[in-house]
This record gives sequence, structure tokens and C-alpha cells, in this order.
Amino acid sequence: MNIVFKALNDPTRREILELLQEKDMTAGEIVEQFNISFPSISHHLDLLKQAKLVIAEKEGQFVYYSLNTTVVDEIMKWFLQFKSKRK
Repeated sequence: MNIVFKALNDPTRREILELLQEKDMTAGEIVEQFNISFPSISHHLDLLKQAKLVIAEKEGQFVYYSLNTTVVDEIMKWFLQFKSKRK
């Protein structure tokens, strides 16, 4: 779980997740939304993949990134356990 929090600690990575919430995107499409280099976006995407927050699927010559809602659900369950224990 530590790698998930490390990935979520960066505002750029959180913004990438927000973009992917709307639709699946290629790295090139993601880069167009930021004022940073392609290698920097690739680094952010790699950390998000390591945390399993995004899924990368190759289609032809493009790699499409999508939000991994399974991990997001697990994080939410983890957070909600603290709320239920406070009753």
C-alpha cells in the first residue's frame, strides 16, 4: 500500500488519474494536457503502473492508459474501515 500513497503524493500523478477517470488516453494525449516533457510524463505513468493505479494496454503502435478501479476500490475500503471503527 505504501507505493500507492507514494504515487498519490504527487499532484501531477493525481491530475493524470483525474484525466483517466474521464477516458482512456495515450501517453501523447496525456502530455498534451501538461507543460512538462514526455519523459517526465512517462516517469509518472511508470510509478502509477507500479502502484497498479493505471493499466497500460498496447493497441497497435499506441499504449492506452486506463484507471484501475479495482485498486481505487481497495483504497476506499481501507479508508472506510477507520470510519466504521470510530462508532
